[in-house]
Amino acid sequence: MKNLLGSSIKDLENVALDYGQAAFRGRQIHNWIYNYKNKKKNIDQIDVLPLDFRKKLKDDGFNVSELSLQDKNLANDGTQKLLLSTCDHQSIECVGIPTEKRLTACLSSQVGCPMDCKFCATGKEGLKRSLKVSEILDQILFIENEMNRKVTNIVFMGMGEPLLNIDELLLSIRSINEDFHISQRKITVSTVAVPKMIKKLSAKSFQVLGNCQFTLAISLHASNQETRETIIPSAKNYEIKNIIEDCKTFVRETGRRVSFEYLMLSGVNDKLEHACELSNLLKGFQCHVNLIQYNQIDEVEFQRTSLKNIQLFQSRLVNNGIAVSLRKSRGLDKNAACGQLRQNAKK
Repeated sequence: MKNLLGSSIKDLENVALDYGQAAFRGRQIHNWIYNYKNKKKNIDQIDVLPLDFRKKLKDDGFNVSELSLQDKNLANDGTQKLLLSTCDHQSIECVGIPTEKRLTACLSSQVGCPMDCKFCATGKEGLKRSLKVSEILDQILFIENEMNRKVTNIVFMGMGEPLLNIDELLLSIRSINEDFHISQRKITVSTVAVPKMIKKLSAKSFQVLGNCQFTLAISLHASNQETRETIIPSAKNYEIKNIIEDCKTFVRETGRRVSFEYLMLSGVNDKLEHACELSNLLKGFQCHVNLIQYNQIDEVEFQRTSLKNIQLFQSRLVNNGIAVSLRKSRGLDKNAACGQLRQNAKK
């Protein structure tokens, strides 16, 4: 199969020329694919193209979408979670998170995840495989189709570890920027942190994208190495102090501040002493901390920190000079945790 998702306008013009068509036919294909109001997914439904051209493309194995909708959940706050099936019968999740002025797409980069973070539902079944560019981009189209709105922001915070699929990740970002017309500054790449990969990310971004303007978010979730290792098994391979040093290098090379995701787990990492420890770890560094309420899942013993304790934790960080915000949880009434919809479907 030859998926057209991720192909540039020039690429599609060349496809048209290869079939003896005028170059503008390639532009028509491009406009058709990325029009969020277009609910059709098949080559033979691109009715602006001549019938014989459509037939030849389809006969030669070209397609637009390899994914299919398996299930969906609409939360009371408007958050839409989709469960999509791949051609090899795997399942991935993506989420549309709406506000009045924006629609954020939370995308998966892999089927499953190898990191096995103890608080996450996705890692319970391990990694199946990484996603192709077309499978990453198709998640955006499904969200736009289902919600009938243009996606404005992208976060790679769904299933998988993006930096373990770095080539497809960066090609996806290029297409998101050039084809979906979403600025890099509205894209966030979230990673649990993999040794040597933060440096590789900045270097390859300049090679593939010409610059590095997206936000890097580190799933830190702890203020010291010992605590981090108890909730993130892979942390034993990457000392927290080394993560911070690599992030400082990333800031120097890109000029972009780093965000640190901090999931508040009751009795584990939410004490005021942890806030002071985190402040000392990050002081004098161009960064921002996102405090996150935990979406509880049945398989693990972690509990959500009370809102009062989160606010005390936040105040301590602010008083210590750390830029911090509290991320409002969305979709809590509908399989909110990453991987839950997929797991429930399997059950």
